[in-house]
Amino acid sequence: MQLSRCLLSLRPRSGEQVPSLTARVARASNPGGTTAIWVRDRLDGLWCDEDFADWYPRDGRPSLSPAQLATVCVLQFLLGLSACPTVLARVYAGHS
Repeated sequence: MQLSRCLLSLRPRSGEQVPSLTARVARASNPGGTTAIWVRDRLDGLWCDEDFADWYPRDGRPSLSPAQLATVCVLQFLLGLSACPTVLARVYAGHS
């Protein structure tokens, strides 16, 4: 199986905020907090998409937000989760 190379470009989305209603519902339904809420409260603004701009070409289809992906990596580490099932699911879904 040969995978075609698809260039991804960065369309910065820094500054996107969690909608206030979503934040209120998350905190009301989890009064003790969650790992995700803890990470967001402490790491929000630590990195932004523009920090990764030099890693992406100017042309190509839009990529996922690298700042959001970095946050997901931190959450995966803190929760002891592996990325393998997610990666395998994407590979099989895209090439079945």
